[in-house]
Amino acid sequence: MVGAHGGRLVSRVAKSARGGLEAIDVGARAMGDIENIADGVFSPLEGFLGEADLAAVVRGGRLADGTAWTIPILLDVSEADAARAVDAGEVELREAGGEGRATMKVDESHALDRRALARGVYGTEDAAHPGVAGVMAMNATLLGGRVELARRPADSALRRRRMTPAQTREAFGAAGWRETVAFQTRNPPHVAHEMLQKAALATRDGVFVNPIVGRKKAGDFADDVIIGAYEAMIRAYYPENRCVLGTLHTEMRYAGPKEAIHHAIMRQNYGCSHIIIGRDHAGVGKYYEPFAAHEIFGSYGDLEIEPVFFPAMFYCSACGAFSTAKGCPHGEAERLSVSGTALREMFQAGRVPDGRTMRPEVVRVIQSHASPFVE
Repeated sequence: MVGAHGGRLVSRVAKSARGGLEAIDVGARAMGDIENIADGVFSPLEGFLGEADLAAVVRGGRLADGTAWTIPILLDVSEADAARAVDAGEVELREAGGEGRATMKVDESHALDRRALARGVYGTEDAAHPGVAGVMAMNATLLGGRVELARRPADSALRRRRMTPAQTREAFGAAGWRETVAFQTRNPPHVAHEMLQKAALATRDGVFVNPIVGRKKAGDFADDVIIGAYEAMIRAYYPENRCVLGTLHTEMRYAGPKEAIHHAIMRQNYGCSHIIIGRDHAGVGKYYEPFAAHEIFGSYGDLEIEPVFFPAMFYCSACGAFSTAKGCPHGEAERLSVSGTALREMFQAGRVPDGRTMRPEVVRVIQSHASPFVE
């Protein structure tokens, strides 16, 4: 099984909670980042980035020591909270004035250059880009330092499929998988997704379907819809012992090629040897070229996880099968292309996809929800 990114699977889970520390309130996104740091999803990070690492990531898509890293993991706070944290040296982190959930040894406080961050990660300063909008809404002061998770969020329906890298590695090993291909998604599965996964699976031992659960942009499918749809598809159309479904609790940044690298790093930490990278991976609107997420991997040959590149897949009525432009000689008139955007628009308009587009089991799950979209 591939090693963790950076050579070691990080574990920053405290044996017990500590009291008596200065308390700082942080948001739900930061708490999710802390849990992912603690569980090694973000290995080799042990905490929130300091100034030198942030500058290196923004400038060149690597940490200050040269380790590949493309999406900054940051803790933004008010100027007053930053001053208190630096004075204390170690603080308790709590969400919205609730119970303390983590501690942080504060190494430094530094300023956020929002425009530089937007340009370096998203390639644009356009506030219409959802990732850029998030950056522009951040506090202007950042804290850098190592964290320890003391208490996890309460169990919930959305967390029932959450898996840590230690758990996925154990599951892949128990199944006897030497090569595992990851599939990143923020949509319910359509048949082309299923065919992509099975094409990659044909020469590998198993597939890890890893939907993102967390904040998404308005109009995206809701998390519970995505989970239920995949459960239905896997139950009906996958052989036993060839697919693991586990959720990744983070948020979409919509950073296109930079996020494709980030997605690969996280799946390497989960123990995957390969990751499927499709057309316009993690893209939004027209901000990135369709295959920019393929091209960027040429600059990251030091990753242990290997990308499996797929062009757009479609159903060809003349071939009577799903194919790509490499394998199908027919024209556009015979090709039925499917996209997450088109499917969302179809359901929003009250239309039902046919069996060439989406499995009926998946359609029924979506239709069972009165409001299947993020509002």
